[in-house]
Amino acid sequence: MSGIEDTARGWRIGLIGYGEVGRILGEDLRALGLAQVLAWDRKLAGAQGAPLREHARSCGVQLAGSAAELAQSCDLLFSAVTASQAVAVAHECAAALRPGCWFVDLNSASPGAKTQAAAALDGAGGRYVEAAVMTSVPPYRSKVPMLLGGPHADAFAASLQALGFSAARAGDARLGVVSATKMCRSVMIKGLEAMVIESFSAARAYGVEDAVLASLAETFPGIDWERQGAYFFQRVIEHGRRRSEEMREVARTVEEAGLTPWSAAGSAERQAWVAELGDRGVFGERGSPGFARNADWRIEADRLLGAVRHPTGSEE
Repeated sequence: MSGIEDTARGWRIGLIGYGEVGRILGEDLRALGLAQVLAWDRKLAGAQGAPLREHARSCGVQLAGSAAELAQSCDLLFSAVTASQAVAVAHECAAALRPGCWFVDLNSASPGAKTQAAAALDGAGGRYVEAAVMTSVPPYRSKVPMLLGGPHADAFAASLQALGFSAARAGDARLGVVSATKMCRSVMIKGLEAMVIESFSAARAYGVEDAVLASLAETFPGIDWERQGAYFFQRVIEHGRRRSEEMREVARTVEEAGLTPWSAAGSAERQAWVAELGDRGVFGERGSPGFARNADWRIEADRLLGAVRHPTGSEE
């Protein structure tokens, strides 16, 4: 075992945010043999936190009472909260940070937000690393392609790879550059999700979905639109709230470039609207095994259209 690997595996690691990404990281770090993995999430308290507490217990992740508690005792912190909370969590940690602690910001936030977070943490004696996660985490888990940015990125990359993040690599040393890469990509990727849901649902309403899919297949023959459509519906129904927050950060990124974010802002609204329908039970019980798992996007489109046509399901 190399010196870097030996040092990294001896770290006490904190996960700020124990949602889908936090839980995956907890599982993978524990599977690697790390004994000291801790987590905190605002949702851990009360009845709604029971599944999260059970997950942590089952894989040996210790729970902390606050982000500040993690910051006081950890050598490395991963921040995987909602985009709107990224800067606030950075400030909360900075107030109690152990000197020299690494802080890896996995959140999909604008370059401006990353710069604010870095100023708070580096100013408190920490070492801030922005991380741009370049595709969906679940298929790749800790091996998800990831660009590291900021002045500490190059020094940290080998340690992160030693913790199982084999596809992480140092990008630009200037803060905000790798996040701009991720945000500009999301204009397309998250925007495509919103467009597919809008296009396919409207086509279903008019009964022309087969013709639309045939035309798309002719124009873009490398894409399985049936399968891609089902996947987009699944992801937005399940994670639309988080995606809409990310798209608002994408819109902010576009604005920081001096452009009006018409596409990004519209995508944020569509994602949030689908999430709201999910919260109302339009697609079944949130959290149940079958929720957002239909392989046929038409089932979900019909549910969506039913909500639109019902007086209480208006888009207004």
